[in-house]
Amino acid sequence: MNQNLNPRGFASDNNAGVHPDIMAAMAAVNCGHAAAYGEDSITGETVERFKEHFGHGIDVYFVYNGTGANVIGLKSITESFHSIICADTAHLHVDECGAPEQFTGCKLLSVPTHDGKLTVESVRQHVHGFGFVHHAQPRVISITQASELGTVYWPEEIAALADYAHKNSMLLHVDGARLANAADFLGLSLGAITRDVGVDVLSFGGTKNGMMFGEAVVFFNPEHSVHTRYFQKQGMQLGSKMRFVSAQFNTLLSGDLWLENAAHANRMARMLAEEVEAIPSVRVTRKVETNVIFARVPEAQIPVLQKKQSFYVWNDAASEVRWMTSFDTTPEDVQAFVKLLKETLGH
Repeated sequence: MNQNLNPRGFASDNNAGVHPDIMAAMAAVNCGHAAAYGEDSITGETVERFKEHFGHGIDVYFVYNGTGANVIGLKSITESFHSIICADTAHLHVDECGAPEQFTGCKLLSVPTHDGKLTVESVRQHVHGFGFVHHAQPRVISITQASELGTVYWPEEIAALADYAHKNSMLLHVDGARLANAADFLGLSLGAITRDVGVDVLSFGGTKNGMMFGEAVVFFNPEHSVHTRYFQKQGMQLGSKMRFVSAQFNTLLSGDLWLENAAHANRMARMLAEEVEAIPSVRVTRKVETNVIFARVPEAQIPVLQKKQSFYVWNDAASEVRWMTSFDTTPEDVQAFVKLLKETLGH
């Protein structure tokens, strides 16, 4: 059965399998019956795990995927006449097929960035027109941690954006699909880079960090989640057998598995970056802070390499590719890929 599976590649951490401990957790709850739609005991226990990491007084909703988490989180804190400010590289802007706009009715306002990160100065251009009936009303600043370019917001950067948002009666949303990778890079807890620095709503990822499927929407002020359960149902993100999502998160967060997985992926990315920097015709183009490497490779050789190893082209015009490592990437995988690069590029 495994013969048809591709070897571990560097296209995306979405391509990775499931951590054995998480697979075992799903099997453990696959016996007997349990109440549906989150009324089971394991889901209640998992919410307590979230409180251990993010603090008490939070509301947590489990959904199937990252787009669902972003949409449900943003829908809960906006009206259709609002605007949402995000980076031009934001997943919700370029990779969610217009779902945030479709389901919230809000206008997405993108901000050009050189490193995938927003600043108070860069979002200021969109924060105006309050009370002007002809203007979409600014409501949310949405950032991605770690960003789509692999860069990480430092706590003071998030706090500055949160403070600016709150002073303007706005809220701060974080797409945390790779929040664990950012926490490892910073050497900080999950709460220290969310609740403690003023984040209002968090989309917390599990799929990219060893889970089979499942993300969570965390509200740090329950007043913002009064109607979330209805949006969750309308948005087709209310799992009937929710225990299979919550059991995964319970295992991920009960110990340090969330951190071990992310830290390993980050280490493998640094290893790959260090190895390829020694190849004359390859140039790493961006800072490597988490589990993603961007590099410039001779254009003619990219399709040749892709026939033997999976990865994506990030910028065709610049011949820039993206390589991603995962919780299950091994040093041997890295060395084999480096060998392939050298052979293909004639080094």
